[in-house]
Amino acid sequence: MNIIIIGAGGVGYTLADNLSSEGHEITLVDTNSARLNPVLEKLDIQGVAGNGVSHEILEEAGLRDADLLIAVSDKDEVNMLCCLMAKKYSGVQTIARVRNPVYYREIGFLKEELGLSMAINPESATAGEIFDLIQIPNAMTVESFAKGRVNLIEIVIPEGSPLDNMRVIDFSNKINRHTLICILERRGTREVLIPRGNTTLHAGDSIYIITPPNEMHALFKRIGCPVRPSRSVMIVGGGRMGYYLAEQLLAANNRVKIIEKNKAVCDELSAALPKADVINGDAVDRQLLLEEGITGSDVFVSLTELDEENILLSLYAKKIANLRTITKVSTVGFTEVTEELPVGSIVNPKEITAFSILRYVRAMHNSSESSNIESLYYLAGRRVEALEFYIRGESPVTGKPLSELRLIPNILLCCIYRGGKVITPTGRDIIRRGDTVVVVTTERRLQSINDILES
Repeated sequence: MNIIIIGAGGVGYTLADNLSSEGHEITLVDTNSARLNPVLEKLDIQGVAGNGVSHEILEEAGLRDADLLIAVSDKDEVNMLCCLMAKKYSGVQTIARVRNPVYYREIGFLKEELGLSMAINPESATAGEIFDLIQIPNAMTVESFAKGRVNLIEIVIPEGSPLDNMRVIDFSNKINRHTLICILERRGTREVLIPRGNTTLHAGDSIYIITPPNEMHALFKRIGCPVRPSRSVMIVGGGRMGYYLAEQLLAANNRVKIIEKNKAVCDELSAALPKADVINGDAVDRQLLLEEGITGSDVFVSLTELDEENILLSLYAKKIANLRTITKVSTVGFTEVTEELPVGSIVNPKEITAFSILRYVRAMHNSSESSNIESLYYLAGRRVEALEFYIRGESPVTGKPLSELRLIPNILLCCIYRGGKVITPTGRDIIRRGDTVVVVTTERRLQSINDILES
C-alpha cells in the first residue's frame, strides 16, 4: 500500500517505522524540516517538507497514487483539514488523530462529513486501557477479543504461587481447563517464547493467558494472586486523560481522588465531575500524598505531563504503600527502559495511538476471501503479535482437525469463538466458517489465517 503520513512526531515516527517494515510505501510530510530529516535518515521512506493542508504538497507526496492518508500532526484542525482535502481530491481513505474533547464529542458527525475512515483520541484511548487494567486486579496488560468475550492478560507469577516450577502441560488439570498460557517472558533474561507442554514456569516470569472474563476471579485465586477489587483510585494529573479516566471510574462506582496543581483545571474538574474528590496541590509533595490517603488507595495512577515525574511518583507510591501503580510514559522508545523499574503497568499514549492505527491498516490491507483480521495487538515489547481472524469462507485451515494442520513454527492457536461459545483448542477441534480464531506468534506479517500453515 502507498501511505501518506502527516506529522513526523512520535506517533508519525512509530507509524512510519512499523508500516515501512511491513512492506508499505511510506511518504512522511511535516512542516518542520528539522523534525522530518532525522526520521528520513533512520527509515527507508520518502519525505516532503511542507503543510499537508496544501493540495500542492499532497500532490508532491503522491496523493493520486495513495491508498491511505493518516494525519497525526499536533493540531486537530490540520489533521481534519488534511483528510478533507485528500478525500476531496482523490477519494483516498483517511485517518485523523483528534484530541480536543469538543471535537471528539461530535466525532460521529465529523467522520461522516469529512469522510474519515477512522478517528482516534489518544487521551480517551489511553484512559480506556487504564480503566480495563484497573478492573482486572494484578493484570499488567489487558487486551480483548471476540467483542469482549475473551481476554488476553499479562500477569507476573508471584512468589509462592502454585505455578512456580509447574510445567505448562500440567496447568490445565491443576489450575484451569478453560485458560491457556500463550506467551512466556522469562524473568531476568527477558527471553520471549511460545511455551510448549514441557516448558517450566518460574516465579517472576511474565505470562500471557487467554481466558473468558468469568473465569478470571477463580483463576487468580488458584495461582495465588490477590483478588480484592480496586474501588479507590488516586489520580495525579487532571488533564484530558485524567478527566476521561475519572469519568469511566465514577460510572463504575469507584471512589476517585484527583490531585492537580493547576487551580483553573481543578475548578473545571470539580464542575464536570461533582462526584470526584478534586485536590489542588502538587503531588511531588510527599506529605500531601500521605494526607490525602495514598496508603488507603487501591490504585495509584500518575498522568502528569512529565515522564520523569510520573516514574518517581509511582516508585514512591510502591515504596510507601505497596499499592498497584499505573504510569504514563509518553516518550516513544522509553517504555522498554522503564519496564525494568517497579512502576507497575506502563501506558504510552503515542504508542497506543500508533498501534490502534496499525491494527486498522493491517485489517484494511490483509482482508481476503477466506478471512479478515478483526484485531491486532503487539505484546512483550512488540516481539509478539496477537491476531484475531474472522473466518469468512472455506480455506486450507477449515474442516480438518487441528492436529492435522502443519503449522509454521512459533505460533499458537489460542482460542476459537463460535456461536457465543469460547473454545480452548485441542487437536480434535476444527475451524469452521463463521468462527473467530485468535492466534499468537513471534512471526510478523501474517496476511490471512492461511499464513499459519507451512507452505
